[in-house]
Amino acid sequence: MTPARFDALTTRFAQLCVGVVGDFSLDRYFDINPAKTETSLETGLPVHNVTGVRCSPGAAGNIVQNLGGLGTGRLWPVGFCGDDGEGFELLRALRAVPGVSLDNFLRTPDRRTFTYTKPLVHTPGQPPAELSRLDIKNWAPTPADVEDELRSALRDLAPQFDALIVMDQAGVPGTGVISKTMLATVRELTVAHPRLVVVADSRHGLGRFPPLVFKMNAAEFAVLTGTRAGAADAAIMAGAERLAAASRRAVFITLAERGIIGAAPGEPAAHVPALPVRGVIDIVGAGDAVTATLTLALAAGATLGEAMQLSQAAASVVIHQLGTTGVACVPDIRQLLLP
Repeated sequence: MTPARFDALTTRFAQLCVGVVGDFSLDRYFDINPAKTETSLETGLPVHNVTGVRCSPGAAGNIVQNLGGLGTGRLWPVGFCGDDGEGFELLRALRAVPGVSLDNFLRTPDRRTFTYTKPLVHTPGQPPAELSRLDIKNWAPTPADVEDELRSALRDLAPQFDALIVMDQAGVPGTGVISKTMLATVRELTVAHPRLVVVADSRHGLGRFPPLVFKMNAAEFAVLTGTRAGAADAAIMAGAERLAAASRRAVFITLAERGIIGAAPGEPAAHVPALPVRGVIDIVGAGDAVTATLTLALAAGATLGEAMQLSQAAASVVIHQLGTTGVACVPDIRQLLLP
């Protein structure tokens, strides 16, 4: 990619309006100083003293955070949080993202805020070590009135969008935003707005999704296509071509340290390798950075190969950010691609 082409694509980001519908979480980090460890007088167990608390948007929220870091012009999160302390922190973190409007983000007493609490032990000279995570999830189905309000918001906003990201990460299927009825609404929007770039990512698999631009990892691809887990890259490329032809949409499969494979209807699949590792890594947030970067690049008019190049650079930026939910910015990506 030439400097001129890089600038042409990334400058376009500021002109784009992107919606993100799905499951938003709070990523809450407890920074622990092991030098301050005590023993509980009541239980005799170790006491981990927290010397710092950091909160950032996670799941769909981290996609929003990466879109903001990349300079997206306008951002519309469509999702919910609970009427609780975690919801307060999530909203505060989302408000800090440039270009975000929370007019259609719902705070409701009928839901708990989806939260990942990550205790990190910071020992001088060593990477942060994560203790057992503490999660807060919803265990009952999302109420119909909450679904209806979010679907109505998405319909109202869609005419403004250049791109839409559909992010399904609820810990328990049916307890988040991406329900059967929400997917029906997304399908309606793709028909009503055929030029809209719609990218989908789901930890529960994309088999129930309408034809959209699919982004998945190799294990999810194997389940979706019925191919052998751990298949060689050539087999994945062939499967990606078949899937793209059937859906008439682009398909992207992330391969961790091997990079990414992409295919588009009528085009041969392509493989872009991952950038070299430059020390200790932390993979938290890398997939979200890839999703955000692919979406913006496609909406800005990038080719399949260009979108994958940009996304691999974004992932490389994020994995080298330790003990946090990483964010990639255009200057960092430029430094890696155009040193």
